[in-house]
Amino acid sequence: MSTVPTTRRPGITLGGLAERLEAAGTDLRTEIRAGLTTFMVMAYIIFVNPSILSAAGVPFEPTVAATCLVAGLLTLAMGVFTNYPLAIAPGMGLNAVVAFQLVQGMKLPWQAAMGVIFLEGVVITILVLTGFREAVMNAIPVSLKRAIGVGIGLFILFIGMYQGGFVRVPVPLGQPLTAPPSVPLELGQFTTLPFLVALIGLLLGIALLALRVPGALLISILGTTLIAMVIHYATGAQVSSVPGKAEWPAQPLSLPNFSTFGAGLNVEVFFRTGVLIAVVTIFSIMLSDFFDTMGTVIGIGSEAGWLDEQGRLPRLNRVLLIDSLGAVFGGIASSSSATTYIESAAGVAEGGKTGIVSIVVGLLFLACLFIAPIAGIVPPEATAAALILVGFFMARVAREIDFSDVHEGLPALITMMTMPLTWSITNGIGAGFVTYSFIKLVTGRAREVHPMMWGASAAFVLYFALPWLRQVFHF
Repeated sequence: MSTVPTTRRPGITLGGLAERLEAAGTDLRTEIRAGLTTFMVMAYIIFVNPSILSAAGVPFEPTVAATCLVAGLLTLAMGVFTNYPLAIAPGMGLNAVVAFQLVQGMKLPWQAAMGVIFLEGVVITILVLTGFREAVMNAIPVSLKRAIGVGIGLFILFIGMYQGGFVRVPVPLGQPLTAPPSVPLELGQFTTLPFLVALIGLLLGIALLALRVPGALLISILGTTLIAMVIHYATGAQVSSVPGKAEWPAQPLSLPNFSTFGAGLNVEVFFRTGVLIAVVTIFSIMLSDFFDTMGTVIGIGSEAGWLDEQGRLPRLNRVLLIDSLGAVFGGIASSSSATTYIESAAGVAEGGKTGIVSIVVGLLFLACLFIAPIAGIVPPEATAAALILVGFFMARVAREIDFSDVHEGLPALITMMTMPLTWSITNGIGAGFVTYSFIKLVTGRAREVHPMMWGASAAFVLYFALPWLRQVFHF
């Protein structure tokens, strides 16, 4: 397992860089390769985030620029101030909350929805500065911390399998889903070109890993993209489930458009909906942001060997502060809340150990302010294989969980399975917290539960009850 050096000045500085990298057990070439890998795995957000937010009426081209700017600057800050190889970008799930819950559901203007994200970021930043957020993370039992890491690994693996077409919702080709299927998932359509591309990527990635080839994930992503481009231009067929992928853009260079920057600072419209609705909405989004990041940091830290004997991450408060400012900046820039990405695990799996990885990722995102069309040629089928393999790496922590003990094993299992099955890290953490606290309560061992765990469990009970509360009280 890798380790992160603990020095008096953990941030990245130019002086003594080679010595610092040697002390961390790495070198500049490895860090750059890991940064490229992390970027390639998460570069999809440059186009996916604008696509989701466009459903809320947010202009597409400015959102591309905002996504790259937020991801670039905050990932650079993460590398410089924490010296961890973690990357930040607008969060999947949080952008869907903006588009489908706040705008389409609550009928808020998209500017007001970005104001909600801004306010949530301010609140969560205050919690970090007061030490409350770190205290909550340190109160979590080690078994649940490990389960969170495994659950995220299974979630990543599931995303890769679904994205690559290995599994699908059982709907006949060309027909809409008009009734509940007999089974929730089934094997994908193995006769399509997009699946062939994903299969090639998976087989290539497995072979490279088995042969211990350095940079296996990055080589598999780039190699699969190249093969997809050759197939496309040789046959003229669409090789990805997303039209336009694996095609060289007609205009590879473009100037960034920042016309939506600052629109989220107008929060007046949001509070016209009522103080109660405002508070509950901010609270629910804060919980999602709060625990998604917690799960990501614990999961990656556990696999990388950064956690101490109590399962605590050194310099955690720095990580949480940069992540919290991501929500603030994301609301201001109208990109939705930025959060630490589980795809950072791809760079760690490639041997990345220091903030140099984050600096590389940040610079690449900033470069995409001008060459975003080029970054967009990578089809999701090419990154699907990398996600599956990263999921395998993270799931290995399950061997350290005692499943023979119902107090530890059952909450861990529920945590691990709820994440991929509900497509939510937050849901998995909440289900595990509530189960753990309940078992301790009914067995007369409530004193073993940290007070903050009780508070977090109570907050999750409210979180899960919010749909019922909205129905009953009509808000």
